Amino acid sequence: MLPIQKDSQPNFPSIFNDVIGPVMRGPSSSHCAAALRIGRIARDLMDARIEEVLIEFDSHGSLATTHNSQGSDMGLFGGLLGWETADERLTQSTQAIQEAGITVQIEIKDLEAKHPSTYKLTLKNTTQKHTLTAISTGGGMIEIVEIDGIEVSMAGDYYETLIYVDSNGSEIVKYLRENIDADRILLLSGMDTQMIEIKAQNFLEERIISALHAQYNIKYLKSISPVLPVMSSKNSSVPFITCDEMLKYNADKNLALWELAVHYESARGNLSHEQVFQQMSEIVRLMQRSILDGIAGTKYADRILGYQSGLFKTRMENQQLLDGGMLNQMILYVTAMMEVKSSMGVIVAAPTAGACAGLPGACIGAATSLGLSVEEMTKAMLSAGMIGVFIAAHATFAAEVGGCQAECGSGSGMASAALVTLAKGTLKQSIDAASMALQNTVGMVCDPVANRVEVPCLGKNVMAASNALACANMALADYDAVIPLDEVIETLDRVGKSMPHELRCTALGGLSITRTSKEIEERLKRQNK
Repeated sequence: MLPIQKDSQPNFPSIFNDVIGPVMRGPSSSHCAAALRIGRIARDLMDARIEEVLIEFDSHGSLATTHNSQGSDMGLFGGLLGWETADERLTQSTQAIQEAGITVQIEIKDLEAKHPSTYKLTLKNTTQKHTLTAISTGGGMIEIVEIDGIEVSMAGDYYETLIYVDSNGSEIVKYLRENIDADRILLLSGMDTQMIEIKAQNFLEERIISALHAQYNIKYLKSISPVLPVMSSKNSSVPFITCDEMLKYNADKNLALWELAVHYESARGNLSHEQVFQQMSEIVRLMQRSILDGIAGTKYADRILGYQSGLFKTRMENQQLLDGGMLNQMILYVTAMMEVKSSMGVIVAAPTAGACAGLPGACIGAATSLGLSVEEMTKAMLSAGMIGVFIAAHATFAAEVGGCQAECGSGSGMASAALVTLAKGTLKQSIDAASMALQNTVGMVCDPVANRVEVPCLGKNVMAASNALACANMALADYDAVIPLDEVIETLDRVGKSMPHELRCTALGGLSITRTSKEIEERLKRQNK
């Protein structure tokens, strides 16, 4: 048997892949958006011809209790049908997959999975059967870890070609290396099959495919399209990947945090500085529209909380609330964004769907109060993205792995840096604000009421924005953060891994198991029937 060739691509998160994005619908990015992307890859593996699919979730993982209520099923079905993460049909995906003639079976069993958010799919049609195992790594990001019993590592950031052969794998690899331009060509092996995995910027040309079929006994040739907005390449490199490295890089440049974010993302995604700024500007405008949609009013039956932001707005304008100044504007915007998410409207996972409101609510709320432009908001959001890159690279955004400190906590740290940027603070002040905000959220658990991403998620998003504002002002007054940002992020990772799994988005502990939570869960089940 041939040894498995490990894919040693370094972990260089992209702001637009890992941190601020995807643009999506659904209650949870690590459930709905990630599941949809997994489904899209599974669809390509089956050449878009699926008749049966068995979906297995590990009984000891987070998905055993949350796959239905938090959108994994909805996302998977949408992906298997070839839809996008923001498709307006997602709420009807169960009906749509039945109408497509695809038989679906879901089983909960002991898979001995190493990751709490593991998906195992067995897909069939009249001529083929394939298996795929994938994990959701947080914020809509995924990794395909096994296909047909062969260990792989696919994140959806390449055009992937998989070539199955019984033998001659080494000879085919030699031919490919002489005739195509690919980022990586890997020779992998299973029990009785060899697989050649090609990671490239495009699929194989027809002349190469024809030549392969003419010269070799090819069992299958699969073309798997990328599912992420920013591609990777063999030349991917970044100027820094820790805060300390960033400060050393900036020693002779005197760049602001948002400018350093542009330098990073430009190198990571092979984009011009202008393209990076424009892409973030478009995201900011989308966030603004989502907030306005939320304030205007949302309707959706299958949720715990209804439309509340309108009343907050009225009482704020009539001076019936305590004087919170800018903070009240933030609370309004956070609430509106969360209501859009819970009503299946379009939002941006920033850094996740469950934590989609703390950062934009704080940043856009503060900018609106100050009368600042979209350009200034864009700079602030880029600053937030840079802090998020360090978290993505060295900790996690997945509550299933690190509790809510990974989601709302991360969003708060990112938002604090954004607010300092809006206030024209220094690079050091931005970093110190992020460090303090993250320190304040270490150990925050994830315990969704009634298995829904609404309560206490709304309050935690408001807390994330409030904490961000407090820490931004402390940093602007040059308070001492004491612990360097890199060390705080290392702590988040360590603490998250030490949390009981009952407090990591499994709905098995904390507020999730209160009497009221269970009563709400039963009521929603009866209502949906």
